[in-house]
Amino acid sequence: MNAPSDDAPLWAAKVKTAAARYAALRARTLTLAAPLSAEDQAAQSMPDASPTKWHLGHTTWFFETFLLSPNLAGYKPFDPVFTYLFNSYYEAVGARQPRPERGLLTRPPLEAVLAYRAHVDAAMSELLRDLPPSLDGLVSLGLAHEEQHQELILMDILHLFSRSPLSPAYDPAWREPAKADAPARLLAFEGGLVEIGHEGAGFAFDNEGPRHKVHLEPYRLSERLVTNGEWLEFMAAGGYAQPRWWLSEGWSTVQTEGWAAPLYWRRDGDNWLEMTLAGRTPIDPAAPVRHVSYYEADAYAAWAGARLPTEAEWEHAAGAMQQACGQVWQWTRSSYSPYPRFTPGAGAVGEYNGKFMVGQMVLRGGAAITPAGHSRPTYRNFFYPHQRWMAAGLRLARDGAAEEGDLARDVAAGLSASPKTLPPKHFYDAEGSKLFEAICDLPEYYLTRTERSLLEDIAPQLAARIPDGAALVEFGSGAGIKTRILLDAAPQIEVYAPIDISRDALDEANTALAAAYPDLTITALAEDFTKALDLPAAAQRRPKVGFFPGSTIGNFTPAAAAAFLRNARDLLGPQSLLIIGFDLAKDAGVVEAAYDDPAGVTAAFNKNLLKRLNRELGADFDLAAFDHRAMWNAAESRIEMHLVSLRGQTVHIGGAAYRFAPGETIHTENAYKFTPQGFAAIAGQGGWRVVQAHQSPDPAFAIYVLAPET
Repeated sequence: MNAPSDDAPLWAAKVKTAAARYAALRARTLTLAAPLSAEDQAAQSMPDASPTKWHLGHTTWFFETFLLSPNLAGYKPFDPVFTYLFNSYYEAVGARQPRPERGLLTRPPLEAVLAYRAHVDAAMSELLRDLPPSLDGLVSLGLAHEEQHQELILMDILHLFSRSPLSPAYDPAWREPAKADAPARLLAFEGGLVEIGHEGAGFAFDNEGPRHKVHLEPYRLSERLVTNGEWLEFMAAGGYAQPRWWLSEGWSTVQTEGWAAPLYWRRDGDNWLEMTLAGRTPIDPAAPVRHVSYYEADAYAAWAGARLPTEAEWEHAAGAMQQACGQVWQWTRSSYSPYPRFTPGAGAVGEYNGKFMVGQMVLRGGAAITPAGHSRPTYRNFFYPHQRWMAAGLRLARDGAAEEGDLARDVAAGLSASPKTLPPKHFYDAEGSKLFEAICDLPEYYLTRTERSLLEDIAPQLAARIPDGAALVEFGSGAGIKTRILLDAAPQIEVYAPIDISRDALDEANTALAAAYPDLTITALAEDFTKALDLPAAAQRRPKVGFFPGSTIGNFTPAAAAAFLRNARDLLGPQSLLIIGFDLAKDAGVVEAAYDDPAGVTAAFNKNLLKRLNRELGADFDLAAFDHRAMWNAAESRIEMHLVSLRGQTVHIGGAAYRFAPGETIHTENAYKFTPQGFAAIAGQGGWRVVQAHQSPDPAFAIYVLAPET
C-alpha cells in the first residue's frame, strides 16, 4: 500500500529521514563495538549478559526476520542457521540458542556477523527507498530495539571487564554527565486524579500505554538522586548487616550473594573504587549511586525513613525533578504489569513486552549509557529485583505534603489567627541560617559567646559522663561550632546525628565536620526535631547523648518545652543523657539589646521570613511596609519578636488575602528566660532529672546535664 497522493511529499520526506536515521543508528552500534577485540566481543560473563557479537547479530536478525523476509520481494536470508543463533525469546519464530550459552558461539566468527550486518543493511536501504506506510511503526520499533541493545552492549561489556583482574577500560576518556546542584529537598505534589502513559504522536513501546487515569495521594519526591556519599553512610550504619531494613527475599539474597556494597565497588584500603567504562576509579561521593538492585534500593529507602516512588508518582513529577534522565535508571516500587486496556500486538512482535509482565519491577528515567533521545517520561524499563548490572539507582519519596506544605499550612493557620503568629522554625532557610550565625557574632548577643565560654570550661566534666562508642544527637544543629567543643573533649563519641529542619544548614555544617573529624560517622536527619520519631540507623543500639545548646528550649512555651523534653526522652531512650543550654532571667535592657541590635542584623533575620514566603509561597509582602520589634514581656519572663505592619494593607498568599491594620503584628518568636528552679521543674515534667548543673558569670547562662527519671 502506497501513501495517498496528497500526502506523498510528506511521506517521501519521512521515508528519507527514516533511512538516514537507520544508517546513523546502525553505524553507532559498530562505533560502540569498535574499541573491543574479537575476543572481547565473544565472551559472556554471566547468563543475564550477552556477548557483543551476539548483540550485533541479534539486532540484525530483528530487521531480517520482521521486515525483510516478509516484505522485500526476492530477499534471500544471509544464512538460515542465523535464525536459530540470534533469536532471543520469540517463541513464534522458532527455537533458539539458550541464553546462558550465547558465549559458546565461537562460530560464526566476528567477520561473518559483520558481513551479515552489511547484507541486511543493504537490503534495508532498498526497502526504505519505497517503504509502505504500514511498515513505518515496525521500522521505528526496530530502531528503538537496536537502541536498547546499544545500552546492553555497554552494560554487558562493563560486567565482563569488571570480572577481569586487569580491570580494563572500555574507554579511558569516558566521562559521566554533570551532577545535580540541588540539595536533597523534597518536592511537594498534591496528587489527585492524574493521567499517565503515552498518547498521541511519536514512537512509544506498547507497554507505555494506553494513557489512563490514576489517583495519587499527596506525596513528596526528592529533587535529586541518592548519591554515593549517602550510600556510604548507609553502609557505615550497617545497612547490609541489619535485616530490619530488608524485604525477606532481599535479605536472603544479601546473605546468599554476600553483598556488602553496590555491584562494581571494591575496597582499596580505607577507600572505595568503582569499576566504570573508564576503568576502576575512586568513588565520587557527589555522583548518583548506581548498580544497585531493587532490594538494595528498597532497603536504603527504609533506612532513610522514606520509600521508593510509584511509577505514576515518578511520571507525574518528571518535569519538576533534577536528574530525571541521563544519569541512572531509577527504581520504583511498582510491579511491572499491564496498564488498563493494554493489548499485546498481533504476531510475533506482540511478544516484545507483554509476556514479561510478571515478577519484575519498573524503572524510570534513563542512564548515562542510554542513547540520547531513547527515553521519555512515559518509558517503562523493567528488571528483576535481584539484578544489578544495569545502571540503576534511586530517588526517595515520602507520603503526605512536603516541608513546603507544612510551611503553607502554618502560614494559613497563623495569619488567620488573632493575634497573627508564625512559628520560628521557618526562620531557618539557607539565608536565615546565615543571618542567625551573624547574629551570634554581634557584641549585643551575649548568649552564644557566654555559652561557648562556659562549654569550654566544663567540657572535661561533660566528657567524663559520655560513654565509649556514644552517639551524639544534636537537636537543631546549626553551624556546629559548639559541637566541636564537645567532640574535641570526648573523642569516644563515634557517631554524630544532627537533626535540623534546614537541609542546607546540615549539608554545610556536616561537610566541615567530616573534614575535621574523618573517623566520626555523621548521619544527619533533615527533620523538624520536635517531630522526629526515630534516629538514623547508625545512632541506634549505641549509648545516646542528646545535645540541645543555644537556649533554643526558650523558644517553646513552658508546656511545649515539657512536651519536647518528653519526646526527646522517648527518642533517646531510658539510659541516655541530655546536655542542654538555657538562658537565665536578667535585666530587661540586656535582653532587649540582644534581640534588637543597632546594626539591624536581627531585623533582617526576622524580615527574611517574609522574603521566604514571597519566594516559596508566591506571597506579595512588601518588606518595606513591615518593621522588626523586640520587647520584654515581664509577666511571662520572655523576650518577644514581632513584625509590625507600618500601614493598613492586604497581603495575598495563594488564593487567600490577609488584612493588616496599622500597627498590627505577626508574633514570630518567644525567647523565655528561666530561673534554675523553674527550669528544673519543667525538666521534671518532661521526665528528666538534673544530674549536673553549671552556670556562667553575668550575663548568666546555664548548661545542665539531664538523665531520665527512673
